[in-house]
Amino acid sequence: MDSYQPAWRRPIGAIFRATARMPVRWCVALGIHPNWVSYSSVAASAGAALCFWRAGAEPWLLIPAVILCYVRLWFNMLDGMVALASGKASPTGEIVNELPDRISDVVIFVGVAHSGLCHVLSGYWVAIFALFVAYVGTLGQAVGVQREFSGIMSKPWRMVTLHAGAWITLALLWWNDGQIEYGGLTVLDWTSIAIIAGCVQTVCVRLTRIVRALREQEGDHHASR
Repeated sequence: MDSYQPAWRRPIGAIFRATARMPVRWCVALGIHPNWVSYSSVAASAGAALCFWRAGAEPWLLIPAVILCYVRLWFNMLDGMVALASGKASPTGEIVNELPDRISDVVIFVGVAHSGLCHVLSGYWVAIFALFVAYVGTLGQAVGVQREFSGIMSKPWRMVTLHAGAWITLALLWWNDGQIEYGGLTVLDWTSIAIIAGCVQTVCVRLTRIVRALREQEGDHHASR
């Protein structure tokens, strides 16, 4: 019997994937279950959230906060690669692969919300829209077409945008006499607005592609009758 193969996998850049080749071999050799790699992404996200939370008092913590966000992404990539390489991919594994991602999104942006470097609601609204984007992405697969990863504000780009806002904030705190507010909003507030706007675009793109695929599927069904 052939091993289980996930129906849809997130596109991963070749350079990013190359960083995981040796760790994948180590995980397989040591018998590390891919689920534990997925859980590690939540631990990295919790560390990032703690750093963001304390960054208002200790701005230097924005540096490890961002690094841990990328560690989270790296673990998110590694778990699927380990699952396939070890032959442990399964339908339940896909749930374990997805659920920690959603927990990670919420944890990180709740940490940002309570950093004191932006309005609390900014972080919470980003968390809500991140969940909405992910929900629409899986909706296509749920209704029988493709899992959607399209749009400008998918998970990796949310982290990249947060990275830019966090380190710009740090630079301003260190070299701009602590002035991080422009137009009545902080840099991280503006960052949150940019992420939310990108999420709206992403949801629209994904829904459009899903509806188009459903209509094409319906057309093919009628044509074959």
